[in-house]
Amino acid sequence: MDSSYIKNLKTPIVVIGLGKSGKSALSLLTEFGFNDQQLFTYDEKDLSANFHKPEQILATGPKTIVVSPGVPLKTDWIQKLIASGAELTSEISLAASLLTTEKVIGVTGSVGKSTVVSLLGVGARTIDSHAFVGGNLGVPFCNYALDLVKGKNRADWVVLELSSYQLENCKKLSLDYSIITFLSPNHMERYADLEEYYQTKLTITSITKNICLFNKTSADCASYARQSKCNHILINSENFSHTELLPQVYLIGLHNKDNFALASEIAHICKWPEKAFSEMTRYRGLAHRLEFVATLTGVTYVNDSKATAMDSVLVATRGCLENISDGNKVYLLLGGKDKNLPWEQLQPLSLNEKIIPVFFGACGNLAKQKANLSGEYFEKLGSAINYCQKRAQSGDVVLLSPGGTSLDEFKNFEERGDFFKTLVLSSVEA
Repeated sequence: MDSSYIKNLKTPIVVIGLGKSGKSALSLLTEFGFNDQQLFTYDEKDLSANFHKPEQILATGPKTIVVSPGVPLKTDWIQKLIASGAELTSEISLAASLLTTEKVIGVTGSVGKSTVVSLLGVGARTIDSHAFVGGNLGVPFCNYALDLVKGKNRADWVVLELSSYQLENCKKLSLDYSIITFLSPNHMERYADLEEYYQTKLTITSITKNICLFNKTSADCASYARQSKCNHILINSENFSHTELLPQVYLIGLHNKDNFALASEIAHICKWPEKAFSEMTRYRGLAHRLEFVATLTGVTYVNDSKATAMDSVLVATRGCLENISDGNKVYLLLGGKDKNLPWEQLQPLSLNEKIIPVFFGACGNLAKQKANLSGEYFEKLGSAINYCQKRAQSGDVVLLSPGGTSLDEFKNFEERGDFFKTLVLSSVEA
């Protein structure tokens, strides 16, 4: 392990931002022996930080700043620090500096990247019990680096989800393979325009050694692929190497078929064995995001509890409609707590006789009225689920994609989704 990059960082060092990545970077630097006179922290809200105001950092005169992804590099005082000679680095760069033999796959995109990373993680772990899967997905890369420093086994494969924010500041990162899952407008509060946002995403191609896959279905992906700085190919569910696997894929919706195609094609290029593909087909999706729960007595149950926006509900409903025959129905559970939502955007659902809306919760009647949809209303989610279970026939789908937040009956969308899954499974077992 070459630890010279970290050991030679000039002090004082300030870790800016104490979210997951900032705390992980702080732990790694502490493990390398940087002490309280050399290492400081900044966070506006975290009371454990040394500094809570930019002026305090400027007065310290740091020689190195570890900037967390959530802190825009364009911020005036960050630019002042860089102009004064402070070296800019990141949690991603610190961890990447300790890599040796690992093969690294990086995934970015406006949507779909978490699903693709999770699919690749399932495949990688069939051939490498030490595989690391993380980054923007929720497990900081420095967690892996810290394990290495403590003597744990090195991974053969590393799979990283990379946000545009992380791609702004990752100079030590080198990828063997990469994927851009989809390009569409996002984070316009951070970037001057759509072009700047897309160019930041394309940064991934300049740090990729072998090949980058672009989603052919995304028009902007296909267009910007021409600007790739590395070898690239366009892939979707119609033209990847293992289209014969699609009927076995648990993931719901055409967009997820494309996500599977991208992950599968990288696995094919990497020459992963058949068991990796087999496990990837069984992946049921991220929890509470179009998550396949079970097929019981012929009825498929899908948990999309995280859907608290109308476009999410529409995407989920379309995805479930793709999987049913002409005579079958999608029982759509709508409701929860309102946050001044544009329920009227769901009005087109009334034109499809395959959709049976079922309303629940504090805003169920409001949603029903504003969306101009007909359907039964229940005060509690449990009663609405029971109603669907009694009426759904073999081949139907019961979809929890509520639109409203969970805070009328549950602490968060996770608790609501877990309630749905538990009730569905326990009622059938009983």
